[in-house]
Amino acid sequence: MRPIWKGAISFGLVTIPVGLYAATENKRPSFRQLRDSDHSRIRYRKVAEADGEEVPSENIVKGYEIDKERYVVFTSDELQEIMKGLTGGIVDVVQFVDRSQIDPIYFQSSYYLAPEKSGVKAYRLLLAGLEERDMVGVAKVAIREREYLATLRAEEGVIILETMYWPDEIREPKFETLDDDVEIRDEEMKMATMIIDNLAGTFDPSAWHDESREAVEAAAAAKVEGQQIVVPDVAEPTGVVDLMDALRASVEATKEKKAG
Repeated sequence: MRPIWKGAISFGLVTIPVGLYAATENKRPSFRQLRDSDHSRIRYRKVAEADGEEVPSENIVKGYEIDKERYVVFTSDELQEIMKGLTGGIVDVVQFVDRSQIDPIYFQSSYYLAPEKSGVKAYRLLLAGLEERDMVGVAKVAIREREYLATLRAEEGVIILETMYWPDEIREPKFETLDDDVEIRDEEMKMATMIIDNLAGTFDPSAWHDESREAVEAAAAAKVEGQQIVVPDVAEPTGVVDLMDALRASVEATKEKKAG
């Protein structure tokens, strides 16, 4: 893997040179837009709104909209300088907290942090400390012209940096339907917890796979081989089901699944 960013972790008076690597990859089926008559590729070009002329990448700057259609302009170099002024290419760890204190809604993207040769010992020291205390470091870091709140956690022998949303980017869960008064009977609650207990288990990542991706890949392979594609019918909903009936059926179904 090639690093997408190089910098250093700073905690206390310790500095660890590291590289940042993407921890995930998107494997969802990718489709290209084609013209239906001859399957010619549809491409998108960046054009100026004023005259429709195509604009080369080197002539594109970033405009921060201060009012409708009024901008102040920044070049990439200016934005990089602003970010350096904030963090200086450093993952600045300012606090260590228990993992349970951070709601997963804050997490955005995951990256691996790997040490440069000169920082291996300090890196392993921090890694061991995080594992020993079962804590995460809360840090600030600038990546690609943007400053992030982030956490550092130890996982299977490597430090993982997870970028986070800032607190003011988390929306409040305000929904009118949740304000309605609803009576939950003891029997309903008992059955709901039985369903949860019947489906309780240990998370095994290898047991999960993307069935939609596999279906698209299989259909694409069949098209290549000239086979006819058969699409199964989807059953339509038959109507509203009584909550208690649904709970009873779910209890039985999950009980059978657990026994199996």
